[in-house]
Amino acid sequence: MQYNDKLNLKKLDQDLITVNKKKKKVQKIGMENWMKGIFFMCAVFSISSIVFMIYFIFSSGIPFITEYGVARFLTGTTWAPSNTPGSYGILPMMIGSILVTGGATLIGMPIGILTAVFMAAYCPPELYKILKAAVNLMAAIPSILYGFFALQFIVPFMREVAGGTGMNMMTAMILLGLMILPTIISLSEAALRAVPRSYYEGSLALGTTHEKTVLSVMVPAAKSGIISSVILGIGRAIGETMAVVLIAGNQPIIPDSLFSGVRTLTTNIVLEMAYAQGEHKEALIATAAVLFLFILMINSLFLYVKKKRG
Repeated sequence: MQYNDKLNLKKLDQDLITVNKKKKKVQKIGMENWMKGIFFMCAVFSISSIVFMIYFIFSSGIPFITEYGVARFLTGTTWAPSNTPGSYGILPMMIGSILVTGGATLIGMPIGILTAVFMAAYCPPELYKILKAAVNLMAAIPSILYGFFALQFIVPFMREVAGGTGMNMMTAMILLGLMILPTIISLSEAALRAVPRSYYEGSLALGTTHEKTVLSVMVPAAKSGIISSVILGIGRAIGETMAVVLIAGNQPIIPDSLFSGVRTLTTNIVLEMAYAQGEHKEALIATAAVLFLFILMINSLFLYVKKKRG
């Protein structure tokens, strides 16, 4: 009798354990499904936000461009919303954006890449900590503070060198060249450190010097990553607004020299959107559509380089 009772108790314990395991499994599955639902909703929200933004820009911008005339809008050299009728040629702003971004890239690219090479291959550990912290801090500084810095230091210097107000295209190039440094440095350094150690050791085993190995083996091996960093830096430069507003001169004309005032696509939108109405507002939204296409082309180029690297 006692033996049967023990068997029954043992069986009951096993049944309880089995039930608890099944219950925990069901709870785990329920929790996983709940978390999947949250992640899915977050993804839907993110995608929906992008789709809505694109729809808003192009649904308002494309009709204006079509009505005003694509060639007239893209190649017109006069931006005068107060005229009757208004003139909305964005060619000066397109050229301004391209020139400022190109100049900033020419300034920031060599400095950023060489800094990344130094940090990845030559920098002592103690100094590396300081440099890495400085680069991260540069990336976190708001663009408006960069603009104030340029007003206090770069603009007076340019005023002494070139005359005038000192607020010109060259000033904007120098400032944006500084602002894209964190992007280029961080991504280029990561690309250099991702090069297999065997490349470095194999080159040294062949009798090559450290400098030759870094420049002839590691840098070419990290080429795709370095190019990607430059492309993202270009994207940062072409989309920058607040810092450029403060120091570029903001003249809606095609610049005839490095020391002429310039207005970019982004600054054109920021300067006039607050008071724009009717056709003027539609023209600014159309400008945003053109800017979006610029950014889309840059991101597509980045994805192509990244895919090629992979």
